[in-house]
Amino acid sequence: MTDRFATATGTVPMVDPQTRGERLGRFLRRRARAGWSRVRSSVGQAALVAVCAVGAYWFAETVLGHQQPLFASTALLIALGFQREPKLRKVAEVAVGCTVGILIGDLLMVGLGRGLWQASVVVFVSVMVARFLDSGATFTMQMSLQSVLVVLLPIGTGGPFVRSQDAIVGGVLALLVTFLSPQDVRRPAVRQLGGLYDSIATVLRDLSRALREDDSRTAWMALVASRGTHTTLEALRKELRVTHEQTVFNPLHRSSRSFVDDAVNAADRSDLAVRSLRIVARRVVSVLDEGVFDDDDRERLAAWFDDAADAVEILHRSLVEPQAEGRHRSLSVARDALGASASALDPHQLGGGSVHGEALVMLLRPMMVDLIEATIAAGATPAGARKWWTGELARRANSEGKGVEDFGVTPAHIAEHWPDGRAHAL
Repeated sequence: MTDRFATATGTVPMVDPQTRGERLGRFLRRRARAGWSRVRSSVGQAALVAVCAVGAYWFAETVLGHQQPLFASTALLIALGFQREPKLRKVAEVAVGCTVGILIGDLLMVGLGRGLWQASVVVFVSVMVARFLDSGATFTMQMSLQSVLVVLLPIGTGGPFVRSQDAIVGGVLALLVTFLSPQDVRRPAVRQLGGLYDSIATVLRDLSRALREDDSRTAWMALVASRGTHTTLEALRKELRVTHEQTVFNPLHRSSRSFVDDAVNAADRSDLAVRSLRIVARRVVSVLDEGVFDDDDRERLAAWFDDAADAVEILHRSLVEPQAEGRHRSLSVARDALGASASALDPHQLGGGSVHGEALVMLLRPMMVDLIEATIAAGATPAGARKWWTGELARRANSEGKGVEDFGVTPAHIAEHWPDGRAHAL
């Protein structure tokens, strides 16, 4: 029998201890693989940076006639940086910081001369000006670095302000490269959206598996996984802010603005849905520990969790549609899938006849409302939202031979609590 090691959630196989040499070899191999992966993915950007740096130097030297225009290449390299998808605002800020830093150094050098104490004054003034203009640490460092180099390096044959012109050449070329470089500004946000909805769907399927296997530990691990979605949501919001800046400052990416608006609204509603999902996961752990469900009840509820996971995956595919028209059309399909799952949340049918089971079903309703609102906020009008809810209630009532009032949510209730198309208090 394999030796196992006890943990808080179960046991795992024992791993034979490794020697120091084996650990070192494993560490070096892992670092080498990661290094080669970075090299392969950076070849194109490295070539672009090299060509642009030399191009800035050539332009300042050949076209403008400057002698040894090192600051043209320096400003470009610092502004462009080394990122596979440079951000226009970031490049502009760094380019301005480099140019202003060199200009401050030139101005103070004309008035104070060159020397060590003059360099100290220049750095101090540059830092103060940078802190006044911008709160970023990178902006401050670039201004102070360029200004101190201007004071300490010998003056060229063209005079002190030639170096400021060289910096302008490098900054402008960095902006042009960033502006014209082909890139999909949606890609980082799409990747984060995929991570978010994949996590939600995985948690729902894990809860389904926990119910089928009557295993509260699986439900507990699903709860732990749901708590980890907070990091994904924060990363998604950060990427959406960057993408929004791209669509604002770069006219070539204005067409992606509708995607950003849809994704921001969907992320906000999905955040609320994830919070509800954590509460649901804790309740599933509780009902499984207490044994309030029989086999048939657990199977029915597990099937519902599977259907909800399928609907979340449809929502994910809908949000990442590149065209606004196709995205909104797909979101209506996602809304129908989520609505079908929401309409099946009947406490009497899925609750297993117990108070704890019915409470679990009731807790699922806010989560589904928030997910449905993710589609409504992204693509539907308020009138369309109210019409859809009313039609869904009527369809559900007709299929089960009930009255709409049997569900506890009437069309009048929707009109009262959803005047603008958003579920304020369902």
